[in-house]
Amino acid sequence: LVRWFHRDISGLDAESVLKSRGVHGSFLARPSRKNQGDFSLSVRVGELVTHIRIQNTGDFYDLYGGEKFATLSELVEYYTAENGILQDKDGTIIELKYPFNCSDPTTERWYHGHLSGPNAEKLLWERDEPGTFLVRESLSKPGDFVLSVLTEEKSKASSGGRRVSHIKIMCQNDRYTVGGTEMFDTLADLMEHYKRKGIEEMSGTWVHLKQPYFSTRVNAADIDSRVRLLDQMAERENEGDKKTKAGFWEEFDTLQKQETKVKKSREEGMRPENKSKNRYKNILPCKNYDCNGLCLHNKLQESGDPKVYIACQGCLATTVNDFWQMVWQERTRVIVMTTREVEKGRNKCVPYWPEMQGSKEVGPYVVTCVSERDATDYKIRVMDISPLDQSDSVRTIWHYQYLSWPDHGVPEEPGGVLSFLTQVNTKQAEFANAGPMIIHCSAGIGRTGTIVVIDMIIKTIDTKGLDCDIDIQKSIQMVRDQRSGMVQTEAQYKFIYLAVSEYIEASKTYNKGAETEYGNLQFKHQPASRKVSK
Repeated sequence: LVRWFHRDISGLDAESVLKSRGVHGSFLARPSRKNQGDFSLSVRVGELVTHIRIQNTGDFYDLYGGEKFATLSELVEYYTAENGILQDKDGTIIELKYPFNCSDPTTERWYHGHLSGPNAEKLLWERDEPGTFLVRESLSKPGDFVLSVLTEEKSKASSGGRRVSHIKIMCQNDRYTVGGTEMFDTLADLMEHYKRKGIEEMSGTWVHLKQPYFSTRVNAADIDSRVRLLDQMAERENEGDKKTKAGFWEEFDTLQKQETKVKKSREEGMRPENKSKNRYKNILPCKNYDCNGLCLHNKLQESGDPKVYIACQGCLATTVNDFWQMVWQERTRVIVMTTREVEKGRNKCVPYWPEMQGSKEVGPYVVTCVSERDATDYKIRVMDISPLDQSDSVRTIWHYQYLSWPDHGVPEEPGGVLSFLTQVNTKQAEFANAGPMIIHCSAGIGRTGTIVVIDMIIKTIDTKGLDCDIDIQKSIQMVRDQRSGMVQTEAQYKFIYLAVSEYIEASKTYNKGAETEYGNLQFKHQPASRKVSK
């Protein structure tokens, strides 16, 4: 991956950005200002930044005597994979863990960042519309780019698909060219020119750019620009042709179409002994939790302990015992409830907890409500659970019920939800050996999915720093692979974008360090233009 290469940054600037926006293990590469042709690795080690010189002999790259590599990318990949140990002069181990990516060279959605050639071909073949194009980084030459276009011609490869043309875009003195005399100030200018004109390949074949393949990946620090862009597209669509959809709807609609193509087993939910436990006959678990729930593993976490959640439906009278069995069995200490018991006259979830200071037998367990208090937007209950036959084996459970989520809508702005998640995660962190937190609404897919995806992405940003890549659409797809229908509406989809954007802005303002996950951040009210329509 080459977005860790920063073409125009000094050692002092590298120190500044890594200290203010990086975490321990964040790194970037840059040209050496002292030795022309050489490079430097700048790495955050604890609260400090160290710089490592990379020699470029013209034949190979090395760390002045270490392993030799053909490209800068191969050298960095070798040490990020922990094949070689880097040490400072005083013996401190230097870890290359999280690439500190430079901002995208354009906010245009045809730009896909660090996408490999084979993966670009796969995306374009799946679309199968000649003239579909995208732009990606050059993996072989940091700082340059590649335009990949699906042509009319059949590929000579065994795949049998259409040929994909890969055209080099060179960056020279901060201007862009595909060769020849024509130079452009921006990638967008270059693309607009060749969309009109087409590009002639060396063979004489003309390649025409007809429709972009939009990326949903975005650099976390640039998410506000993406939100504004999607908003503008939606506004233009509202003013124009009603038959077309753009902006957030376009991304969400792609998810919906993918969902219809995938058939998942529902055998567990359809078993006679489980049928009566499903709140809705068509919303069934993929795995065999008895109360319509399952563990969601955050595969976005590529390092460290993955975050695990249990997503489930709100309790029916027939599933209360099963629910508490799951709480005990999974060692859960925090329960997040995102619905009221009754909304607009409809039962959403039976109260599965006892009255204040009361106790309730739930199967082989007894649950006692120790305390209850109101906070802004939510209610906190503290409960004890113990097996009936082991009354001295008691676990304390914290129950957070969010009360300000409107039925069939989303909150007007995300600050309240982010503050709520701050409290939930702070409490979860207090229990060293706790099992996964349980999150539920009524059906266990709409609000539940929205909360889970927001929390997953924020956890990724906290782990990797503000300049990591995130992909909200792919994150939802990943949780839908584990529980169908997670994130139900376009409004919920947009709300995730706004919540992540608000979190990042608050993080930049607070300038938090590596260890302050969710901590001390102040979330503002969104201006009216950023509110989500219901």
